[in-house]
Amino acid sequence: MTVILSSERIAGFCRPAAQQVAVKIVDETGSTNADLLAALPRLTTPTLLIARTQTAGRGRAGRSWLSEAGKSLTFSLAWKFNAPVQSLVGLPLAVGVAIAEALAMFNVSVRLKWPNDVLYQGRKLAGVLIESASAGHVPHEASWAVIGIGINMTVNEQLAAQIGRPVASIPWLAELDQDMLMATLLNALSDALVQFEHEGLGAFTQRWNALHAYTGQAVVILDRGQVLQEGVAVGVDGIGRFVLDTASGRTAIMAGDVSLRAKEN
Repeated sequence: MTVILSSERIAGFCRPAAQQVAVKIVDETGSTNADLLAALPRLTTPTLLIARTQTAGRGRAGRSWLSEAGKSLTFSLAWKFNAPVQSLVGLPLAVGVAIAEALAMFNVSVRLKWPNDVLYQGRKLAGVLIESASAGHVPHEASWAVIGIGINMTVNEQLAAQIGRPVASIPWLAELDQDMLMATLLNALSDALVQFEHEGLGAFTQRWNALHAYTGQAVVILDRGQVLQEGVAVGVDGIGRFVLDTASGRTAIMAGDVSLRAKEN
């Protein structure tokens, strides 16, 4: 039986790390990330904001995230770290691992694409957008991360045409108990964020590389449509850079507004 999102039921399924998270659900908003960023000065606890409909969702580099009510999960999680903003480098990789491990509990086998995409059968299933801000009066001691996640479940032809690039669709995910699905994701994310704060990215690099979609494949790194680097994909290193073997040797790319693509023959 499908349950249409109840904050009380989601909280009831949560493990200890996630039980500290305030769960809020709205019928419609522009962007859950924008809402939580605006609310940060008033937040006293980690907060999950789920939108049944999101009308102005955003991806990386200002791209739009298109979705339809009941056919995707769109939510953001505001999480406070007792560490400065610069220590959050690599957090998208840890979040990707958490999403993948949560979906594996429903026998959904996904792969990860650097820096922040989740792929199913080679197509984009989920995207991550993380925005950070200093917290309090001593910005070098604490920071907030607002982690926006969109997960496709059912994508019809009209929406696929609007998106304009290959996207994954797993219609039966929409038939699951959505509260259980959301709680499973929140549990995995909360556990990962606690681990990230205490152990850093090093706790996730091996797990990310095991889920890497392009290991050993020829890829190109694009910057605003122009080829920045090309070579054979290796994986990520201990500080979240993407490593590839090029004609001139091994090199590492730091995430910015760059995109990774499989090299076309």
